[in-house]
Amino acid sequence: MQSSTIDFAVTVIGPVLALLVMGNILIRVKLINDDFVAMGSKLVFTVALPALLFLSISQADFSHAANPLLIGVGLAGTLGYFLVLMGLSHFMVSESDARGVVTQGGFRANMGIIGLAYCANTYGNDGLAAASVYLGLVTILFNILSVFVLNFYQEGKRSLTKQLSGIAKNPLIIAICCALPFSYFDWSLPGIAVTTGEYFAQLTLPLALLCTGASLQFRSFSDDWFNISLSTLSKCVFYPLVLVALAYVVGLRGMPLGIVLLMAISPTAAASYVMVRSLGGDHRLAASIIAVTTLLSLPVTIVAFDLLASRNLL
Repeated sequence: MQSSTIDFAVTVIGPVLALLVMGNILIRVKLINDDFVAMGSKLVFTVALPALLFLSISQADFSHAANPLLIGVGLAGTLGYFLVLMGLSHFMVSESDARGVVTQGGFRANMGIIGLAYCANTYGNDGLAAASVYLGLVTILFNILSVFVLNFYQEGKRSLTKQLSGIAKNPLIIAICCALPFSYFDWSLPGIAVTTGEYFAQLTLPLALLCTGASLQFRSFSDDWFNISLSTLSKCVFYPLVLVALAYVVGLRGMPLGIVLLMAISPTAAASYVMVRSLGGDHRLAASIIAVTTLLSLPVTIVAFDLLASRNLL
């Protein structure tokens, strides 16, 4: 079990790290520039990532995959953890424009790419279907909370009207809401729509990670070490620990407990960088958090999964 988990984690995390490094190299040798990064990030946020989420959710078997208790743990655990983390960040992070970035980086998991891959590798199609529905509903909450906390710490965007407007217009939330009826009612999409959507969806991971890597400022790590460390510990240790503990308390075992672990323990989502850049936050800090959590998530995932498996909980 441990050997297969290690092999899988390397094949998933390895390409992610390679793309981050490649993006950083490309901007250093001037094959891409800041304008490319800005426009690429906008393309991912408004088209490619929504297409990926829509296709993955709309094609899932909702009736077999929906687990109310599993979804309830994800929603309640995430909301409760977010409120505590936002409060801690407000008092522990001195830079106002970094508070929202630290908070988002500390709970927003890369469920759509790495989390789903973990679940598919471990539990097959049944795990992938259950994780997709979980992803759809929890991602809505992720985006609502992320838009709220990033807007909250920007001047001129603190009014409730502007916050609700930003949430309602978020392309990721729109895509997920549109996809859920297709999954629930088992509606089929025209072949041309699926193929076209897949072309856009395939842009998501490489383009998002190239843009993220291009924005990495390794020399700034020393300046932001506290903020990066706070967000990384939150994302890689405390957020999955809280959700797994809650899942255990309410009686989830086996595959549902494993899905909670694997979705929560995946590194900070690349989409968090895209959203931070789109909303005017500290995008370099966001990129650094993604890089560090991606690097640390591999050993943490192996240890956590094997720990639960050794106690026959998975």
